[in-house]
Amino acid sequence: MSFWYNLIDLIFPFEWAKFTFMKNALLGILLVTPMFGLLGTMVVNNKMAFFSDALGHSALTGIALGIIWKIGNPLWSMLFFSILLTFAIIQVKNAGTSSMDTIIGVFSSTAVALGIVILSYKGGFAKYAGYLIGDLLSITPQDLVLLVFTFIGVIMLWIGAFNKIFLVSLNPSLAKSRGVSVRFWEYVFALVVAVIVTLSIQWVGTMIISSMLVLPAAASRNIAKNIRQYTFLSVFIALFSGLSGLILSYFLGVASGATIVLILGVFFALTYVIKLKGYWHSGQ
Repeated sequence: MSFWYNLIDLIFPFEWAKFTFMKNALLGILLVTPMFGLLGTMVVNNKMAFFSDALGHSALTGIALGIIWKIGNPLWSMLFFSILLTFAIIQVKNAGTSSMDTIIGVFSSTAVALGIVILSYKGGFAKYAGYLIGDLLSITPQDLVLLVFTFIGVIMLWIGAFNKIFLVSLNPSLAKSRGVSVRFWEYVFALVVAVIVTLSIQWVGTMIISSMLVLPAAASRNIAKNIRQYTFLSVFIALFSGLSGLILSYFLGVASGATIVLILGVFFALTYVIKLKGYWHSGQ
């Protein structure tokens, strides 16, 4: 890690970057936000914003399961439960018995209620309240190693399977006619989203995790003219908001994740205004 710390000192010769916890948080931002930007484009295309929100809320149940099973690190029980929830949601969705938003609502509300009941038993919920808002400054070098491997995996998936995932999100019928396994790639993408969301919850918080995933892509979609611009702008907005939000939260002494989301909200508002102006000019 010393190499990366020295590199940060070289690129960011500022007082706030001298602290080890800020260096770790900065490296975490550089790894997490591009993944949010990339995956968010397909989340928005597939209208899966509610799905990512359900995954965030289900983290409470994952933590509760970790307590019951006496798992030292709740991350593994959260990952297990989010993957299980993802499979369950897609299975019920493919059965075609209910709409997607209804299915997600049922699973999400049940999972949240179960988690709160277990965690609040004998007044123990306060110990886990930190997961609601997250703590970006708590990222450790071990977390960064895990994020590096996850980042590499997402980039490899994007390079190797972008066209298939995009086609499935754009037109499942067309994808199927071209020999693309729609169900397989639905599962793959949903599971990747589940892993990224679960890994990030402890730093971002369950309350705003879906905003971190959706807002960069939603802002980008307002002004992008093609899929390349859409992807590039989404990653840029996510990365810029992450870095500026981290620095701003340090000086204001407020929650980093929430500050990042507020900046993302400003980006969405600005791009929406640009989009409206474009409509007005084209109307004239």
